[in-house]
Amino acid sequence: MANQKLARRYATAIFQLASEANAVEQVGKELRILSDAIDDNASALNFFLSPVVDRKEKERTLVAAFDGKAHQVALHTMLLLVRKRREGLLREIVAEYAALELAARGVNALTITSAKPLESAELRNIVSQLEKIYGKKFDVTQIVQPGLIGGLRILMGDRRVDGSVEGRFQELARTLFARN
Repeated sequence: MANQKLARRYATAIFQLASEANAVEQVGKELRILSDAIDDNASALNFFLSPVVDRKEKERTLVAAFDGKAHQVALHTMLLLVRKRREGLLREIVAEYAALELAARGVNALTITSAKPLESAELRNIVSQLEKIYGKKFDVTQIVQPGLIGGLRILMGDRRVDGSVEGRFQELARTLFARN
């Protein structure tokens, strides 16, 4: 929780700087690319997260690799994280920044998890009903999780609605054990 709050603070500051530079989308995209590039390469991840590697060495490496190739706000974000020993927050900062981007466009994140892919008409129907109920527009991500057996799990920001078979069984078990 503390990491999420800290990541949100960093993301908010980065978002403000990117807004002032008229580069919100570009900075968000480049932060995602930088984060993915580091996460996808084991040696880069070890280098970036290692407390043993000198911070100046990390800074030189980042500048050599990304100066002129990434927006200055994105590059300086990476350098600031190294200086403050907050490299481990990068993934969370990118997620918080993405949420700020969506909110700026008046859209909220919505994740629908199901046991099998939903048909497009079915998905549109669910989303339109949720938009009517909550009075919001959603950017939808669909996740297929075969182990779910049946039903849906819906995640809207920090609100979770579990209508899956597994969720119903867990609710039933809680009810039964609460009576004893």
